Amino acid sequence: MSNILVTVVMGVYNQHNKEELEEAVQSILAQTMQNWELIICDDGSDGEAARNLKNYENRDDRIRVLRHPRNLGLAATLNTCIAQARGKYIARMDADDVSRPQRLEKQYQFLEKHIQYAFVGCNADLIDKDGVWGVRTMPEEPCREDFLPFSPFIHPSVMVRREVYLMSGGYYVSKETWRCEDYELFMRLYAQGYQGYNMQERLFCYREDKTSYERRKFRYRLDEAKIRHRNFKNLGMTGPVPWLYVIRPVAAGLLPVPLLMYIKRRQVKKEVAFVESFKTAKEMQTELLSQTAEKDARTAGNL
Repeated sequence: MSNILVTVVMGVYNQHNKEELEEAVQSILAQTMQNWELIICDDGSDGEAARNLKNYENRDDRIRVLRHPRNLGLAATLNTCIAQARGKYIARMDADDVSRPQRLEKQYQFLEKHIQYAFVGCNADLIDKDGVWGVRTMPEEPCREDFLPFSPFIHPSVMVRREVYLMSGGYYVSKETWRCEDYELFMRLYAQGYQGYNMQERLFCYREDKTSYERRKFRYRLDEAKIRHRNFKNLGMTGPVPWLYVIRPVAAGLLPVPLLMYIKRRQVKKEVAFVESFKTAKEMQTELLSQTAEKDARTAGNL
């Protein structure tokens, strides 16, 4: 296909949940924009998980399935996809998330109109097996300081100009970035003078279980601290405040598990409360509009 505008890249390793994988792929097939290709790279999956991915080769001629003979990690897998991409823009996607039907079209149109941004993300609904349970709202125009607590972009919701990936060298392949390759990439792009934007629309559904938070291995926390130290420095952020954020992942790993779970549950409650308040506000707005319409109708009847 010569008219491909967007390449969707998906790295997959041992995704045994066929239903979630199917929902993710179907959400791309259901996009209002049709000029896309989906490149799935099987990162050394075994058994049934590998067979499930291979089945997608004949689903649609816009889908290509690549394979690594052994597991190389997400960074290397995404670089493999990007090297094969033919689209002007490259959109991320994970094998258990869902893209809303207008996601690709709206992000494509945004980047076409706003050449000052190298990439664009969006807000997201948080989903689990029971459906939507929360909302993740990201800063609209992230600045350097927004990288201090965590990445201000939802990685699988992002669409990037293809030349930006190529000129920046893509994802940094290292055991050090095994759990935060996106965080490292976005900070590196900002240090190189690029800028991103988050559309304030929930165009994406991010799968995150609201009850089961897994404690990360301590070595991953050490690796993240190293990445923070190096990239904060490259962004020109030095001094006591950035240093506190450098050691933040390590400090969190030292907390007792009950305390860590309590903090995370409080964050979940805040997200759920936001969703409920949003629903209430929308209901109040609908009721107010209805009352206004009735009042206008009565006024018109009395004229």
